[in-house]
Amino acid sequence: MKHGKKYQEKAKLVDRTVLYDVNEAIDLVQKSTVAKFDETVEVHIKLGIDSRYAEQQVRGAVILPHGTGKKIRTLVFAKGAKADEAEKAGADFVGGEEFIPKIQNENWFDYDVVVATPDMMGVVGRLGKVLGPKGLMPNPKAGTVTMDVAKAVQDIKAGKIEYRLDKSNIIHVVIGKVSFGSQKLKENFDVLMSAIIKAKPSAAKGQYLKSVAIASTMGPGIKINPLKITE
Repeated sequence: MKHGKKYQEKAKLVDRTVLYDVNEAIDLVQKSTVAKFDETVEVHIKLGIDSRYAEQQVRGAVILPHGTGKKIRTLVFAKGAKADEAEKAGADFVGGEEFIPKIQNENWFDYDVVVATPDMMGVVGRLGKVLGPKGLMPNPKAGTVTMDVAKAVQDIKAGKIEYRLDKSNIIHVVIGKVSFGSQKLKENFDVLMSAIIKAKPSAAKGQYLKSVAIASTMGPGIKINPLKITE
């Protein structure tokens, strides 16, 4: 991929051979932004485990103290009193069966997180082939299959994010916007890393945090020394 002049100038600020400490890396992310808009800051964590094995899965959710800087839209599958609770909590879309053709036939994805009560999972399960590949399938480990839909919606709106391994054993997570400043980004980063370290499977052997990198939407990747990251 060919990068423009501005990117190449900013990339000179980052030494690709260095593993930076967290504070240095976060400062560099802010100095190396390229775009005129407020870029998103992402962390990419490669774990020394094999996600093909059930006992080596790493998946969960954590509330970032300062959120992600993005307005998160929620779709809640619930009925009766639970649907009312979800609406009062600020869910963007609440319902049941009527959403199935809309999602399957109209390719409707005007939401970022899907929450469901356990009794609605039979309905949601029919959407597995559509929601699954997009990482939108509700999951008890992430707290998105629950009877307490009001709390789930409130937590998501407050900055709760889900983390999970992809097929390459890498977790990709947004931790905020460049405009947050170093302190808030560092606090979000620390909370995320603490959760991932605590989620280490007992079956994991050897070095757990293989590599950690941070980058803004358009900026260069900055490697963080994984051995200096602790809970």
